Amino acid sequence: MSTVQSTGAVAGYRPERTLRLSVELRRQFKRRRTIGVFALMVALPLVLIAALQLGASEDAQANSRLNLVDVATASGLNFTLFVLFATTSFFLVVVYALFFGDTVASEAQWGSLRYALATPVPRMRLLRQKWLAALVTSVAALVTVTVVALVAGGIAFGFGDIRTPIGISIAQGDGLLRLAGIVGYLAVHLLVVGTLAFWLSTITDAPLAAVGGSVFTMFVFAILDQVEQLGSIRDYFPTAEEFAWTDLLQTPVDSGDLYRGVIQSLLYAAVFTALAFRHFARRDVTS
Repeated sequence: MSTVQSTGAVAGYRPERTLRLSVELRRQFKRRRTIGVFALMVALPLVLIAALQLGASEDAQANSRLNLVDVATASGLNFTLFVLFATTSFFLVVVYALFFGDTVASEAQWGSLRYALATPVPRMRLLRQKWLAALVTSVAALVTVTVVALVAGGIAFGFGDIRTPIGISIAQGDGLLRLAGIVGYLAVHLLVVGTLAFWLSTITDAPLAAVGGSVFTMFVFAILDQVEQLGSIRDYFPTAEEFAWTDLLQTPVDSGDLYRGVIQSLLYAAVFTALAFRHFARRDVTS
């Protein structure tokens, strides 16, 4: 016969041993949507390489506005920067929103959430493990597209130094360090849309609503950010420092916007995460 502890739990029951992170990660990485996203992360740089090679022309040289597209084929590092530049506003936003927004809502929709809580898994531990699993899969996807772009771009365009649009060259070793900083910045900045989707995921049983709602919100702020009449208000938008990572390509590096972007993103992420935990603590998931 089982012995009951003073807390009411069965003897031997330890909340910290329920729903281990490794178990949740295995579940998430086996899902078809995860496999599909990582397949796209591998395919995207290859498609862009083919597009750049097929569309190679002198048009970029005649363009008076220099950008990362103009020097995308200068080296593998340049190509990697171009891939990140091309995916920051949409593709990576959707990926983070998908992994964070689908994690709770999908299980609530399937009805498996109530069974997980009946295991019993403490409610806050379940949500924490899902948040961490979403973070790991999202960052892994970001690292995957970066590594594939770096390797494939190096094979296609050479493993040379970074050449910036304004003609500055950055040595390969220094360039790799700056690239690591860029990936780190994006991993933090994209937490804004990810945690917003996570919060919405605790509110609705429809994964599409959580993912779509967070992506749509980011798009609205991105559009409003172009309205100059809003003045300094735009500095507080979650999309304000979206491309602050390009400051890492300057010599010397201008870190002002980078620090502001990191702090602002962490504040937004903390607020959305707190709202998610607050709502989930009060949510009826047993009916």
